[in-house]
Amino acid sequence: MTFQRFANRVLRFVMALLLDYEVEGLERLPAEGPVIVVQNHMISIDTVIGAALVDREVVGMSKAENYRNPVLAFFFRLYGTFPVLRGEVDRKALRTALRVLKQGKVLMAAPEGTRSRTNTLQKGKDGLSYIAVRAGAPIVPLAIWGQEKFWKQLSSLRRTKVGIAFGHPFIFEPEARKLTREQLSQMTDEMMYRLAVLLPDEYRGYYSDLSTATEQHLTAYDGRQTKGQDNPRGRRRTVFSKGGVRG
Repeated sequence: MTFQRFANRVLRFVMALLLDYEVEGLERLPAEGPVIVVQNHMISIDTVIGAALVDREVVGMSKAENYRNPVLAFFFRLYGTFPVLRGEVDRKALRTALRVLKQGKVLMAAPEGTRSRTNTLQKGKDGLSYIAVRAGAPIVPLAIWGQEKFWKQLSSLRRTKVGIAFGHPFIFEPEARKLTREQLSQMTDEMMYRLAVLLPDEYRGYYSDLSTATEQHLTAYDGRQTKGQDNPRGRRRTVFSKGGVRG
């Protein structure tokens, strides 16, 4: 048994004690092959909630500041994370992310790049969209809400009610490989709207107006595209509506 698998069993036990949570759509995560899970980020614990539920090898991107303490850095790396420098182009982290996907693993990260101080979605950064295009990997949005009340509820010895929802996987169109900065930014927004639609209205923040969402660069992923290879016959168009995404 790997350390991550053992740690996830412990984490799920602790989650059952401290959280009153429900999970929707976990079966939407592809069972094999490379995949990028993008999630919102409010407090430190939400970075492990999603990973603990996934029964696959997950590699997480975590801010470099978490590795300054050598003891914490040891356990972060043992669990399967790697550092990324915020506020700049981290080419080493980019190469690591692409290698993780080439190995057919799950890459998990928050497109916002940092915790939201308002507990709502911030504008996403373009790094994960770029990685998704380079790797040809499907993306699964993961929304978690209610965890911002965790520390207050814990101090009152009460369990925190948390909602967890995995969205439908999608992939960026192959013809978008050569991108302008504007195209990449639009792809990031399209990805973030897929995340926003899973959240209750009050958590959508920058992406509250779903009527402005586009889907010019993405299409549904049905599992027949494999390991970064394009299979146009295995694609189908989707319709984005205020009520959600319909295949």
